Amino acid sequence: MEKSVRTVFSRHESEKIIERSKFLTYSAHVENEDEARAFIAEIRSMHSLATHVCYAFIADKIGNLQRFSDDGEPQGTAGVPILEVLKNKKLFETAVAVVRYFGGIKLGAGGLVRAYSSSAAENLDGADIRVLEMCQEQTLTVDYSGIDSVQKYISTHTCSLLSSDYGEKVSFKVAVKKAYADEFVSGLVDYMQGKIHVENGEEYYSPFKE
Repeated sequence: MEKSVRTVFSRHESEKIIERSKFLTYSAHVENEDEARAFIAEIRSMHSLATHVCYAFIADKIGNLQRFSDDGEPQGTAGVPILEVLKNKKLFETAVAVVRYFGGIKLGAGGLVRAYSSSAAENLDGADIRVLEMCQEQTLTVDYSGIDSVQKYISTHTCSLLSSDYGEKVSFKVAVKKAYADEFVSGLVDYMQGKIHVENGEEYYSPFKE
């Protein structure tokens, strides 16, 4: 069975001051290395006068595609600490960039590690984290007399209503977690006393709140 994947769902920005240096942190959902590098390039263009733009990303669902950069900070004091935060929080398809504007006070190697890791951790603590789960799309077709019953069933079960089509009959398209798809369908058929037609559709990853 396909694994579930924790990821940042939408972009998040945070800021903190450490010994007069300003640290601006950005996180984003990325699905491949090209998207990750485009995100980093965008942050660099936003902060062309920054002293450093350090980053790390895990741009796949299994953790094989990992990259990081210290961007001029002492080796091992920025990129790796950011990457370790991503690993510790078990996040995938996620990129984090930490922008530093130097404030005139040197932090030392230990101070830099703490600054970059805490900046990344605090940003991700405030980000919208979702779990990507393999889902199956299903089309539920009923007579108009069954609309209320199907809508009630959908509202009381974990699924995403994608669309509704009102024609000769009514069709609801939903995405159901694949692990519970059989249980969802059997329960719905029982609930509707067999007065419903279910057609299985494509499978794909879809985000759910934790």
